[in-house]
Amino acid sequence: MELQKAVYTDILYTKADGIATITINRPKAYNAFTANTCEELIHAFKDADHDRSIGVVVLTGAGEKAFCTGGDQGTQDGGYGGRGVIGLPVEEMQSAIRDCNKPVIARVNGFAIGGGNVLVTICDLAIASENAQLGQAGPRVGSVDPGFGTALLARVVGEKKAREIWYLCRRYTAQEALAMGLVNCVVPQDQLDAEVRKWCLEIVEKSPTAIALAKKSFNVDTEMIRGMGGLAMHALKLYYESPESAEGGNAFREKRKPEFRKYVK
Repeated sequence: MELQKAVYTDILYTKADGIATITINRPKAYNAFTANTCEELIHAFKDADHDRSIGVVVLTGAGEKAFCTGGDQGTQDGGYGGRGVIGLPVEEMQSAIRDCNKPVIARVNGFAIGGGNVLVTICDLAIASENAQLGQAGPRVGSVDPGFGTALLARVVGEKKAREIWYLCRRYTAQEALAMGLVNCVVPQDQLDAEVRKWCLEIVEKSPTAIALAKKSFNVDTEMIRGMGGLAMHALKLYYESPESAEGGNAFREKRKPEFRKYVK
């Protein structure tokens, strides 16, 4: 069964050989997502989940510069304008990846920063090109992911490394990401598609029910993070309405260094 057909403007969605490929198609914005992008990603992931001919899903970004750089700060201006607690259905988008019964592979073809790094964390597997860079930017731009982006990251790379990633907002090379367990494999850019396809075809050969049960079993251990994140999103909404958070977005758009401390009373 497939969902009602949709006309996508922010993503590309293809199916072939049991593989569904979802591409964030906003290369001029380094594949940063808007509320509409999230809605389209949610629809595509649900469609791939419902389609029994699909055995694995690939998530990537258009072009060679970026996988995804998170929420589009260039359009935020105090709010993302969509549905959900923060005007961006990011919780539902993240859940669509986790709830999909098929493994989701992140094809990391460039920058995976902020919410893009969170997507890599949530995906079941991640294959990166040598020129990929990963990391967080939230505290630099007046934002944070108080759910899967923090707690699940700690499960993936360890507590100390996760705190370093969030507190310092550094960028990490693909090889550094591999060493910390954030990605599974690193290959030259010109071999990325071949490597991703190789992994996909190996998965498609396996029992879909066994794979689905394995994925659900893995998720059970960290499912409480979903509830914690939902609660924390309400706090995040209040933070987004503060001058301190606004300073981060304003500084980003004005291409200057933020002055957060002057807003701390």
